Amino acid sequence: MAEPTRDDYEYAVIRAVPRVERGEFINVGVLLYCRQSGYLGARTHLDQGRLLSLDPVADVHALRRALHGVEAVCAGGEAAGPAAGDSPGQRFRWLTAPRSAVLQPGPVHTGLTGDPEAELRHLFEQLVL
Repeated sequence: MAEPTRDDYEYAVIRAVPRVERGEFINVGVLLYCRQSGYLGARTHLDQGRLLSLDPVADVHALRRALHGVEAVCAGGEAAGPAAGDSPGQRFRWLTAPRSAVLQPGPVHTGLTGDPEAELRHLFEQLVL
């Protein structure tokens, strides 16, 4: 019996760092890119209670807007704004570029999957929820 096809993928956890100078963060999302299938996806969830335990005056509304922006860039199309014309790989690289803002990507990791959407769901459940 033939082995099912498994493609390599890259993923990064998205972190909320409400007070950059303290270096504390919570995981708020996962990005997953699979070059072979052209898949780029994001799942996000902001646990407001956990965020406010790190910084009681964190701007929850602004952080939610930023997370929606990440999802829009992954989805592509007009909602992606200036990144709409970029390839999924270019958008993934832009989203995972290091930055010192309240919303930061973690390191990029790799794996193999036969179903990028299912893999994203699994990583999200394990790393964020």
